[in-house]
Amino acid sequence: QVQLVESGGGLVQAGGSLRLSCTASGRAFSNSAIGWFRQAPGKEREFVATIGWSSSTTYADAVKGRFTISRDNANALVYLQMNSLKPEDSAVYYCAAGRYGVTYSRYDYWGQGTQVTVSS
Repeated sequence: QVQLVESGGGLVQAGGSLRLSCTASGRAFSNSAIGWFRQAPGKEREFVATIGWSSSTTYADAVKGRFTISRDNANALVYLQMNSLKPEDSAVYYCAAGRYGVTYSRYDYWGQGTQVTVSS
């Protein structure tokens, strides 16, 4: 099993940056893909980015070129660096562990989420 805890969310002005962290515990972390998803009020959860155990990455078109996902397997950490933030990036951000892919059904373990709010 993998336990996940997100941190780093907050309030930022449009154009600003935030770095989210996902701290993992459990033996399966290094063999798992770690994905970031987000959910805004009244909307479905959507894929943001994912990183495989070999550090291959995939991004949603909406964040490509602005967000960067990375992982530190030695410390069981995954980061999501978010630059040039827009109000439409406001959401609860979740990290998840599972199989590499862009659909949430491929991920078995989820954190509790961290709120990101971008003011205009």
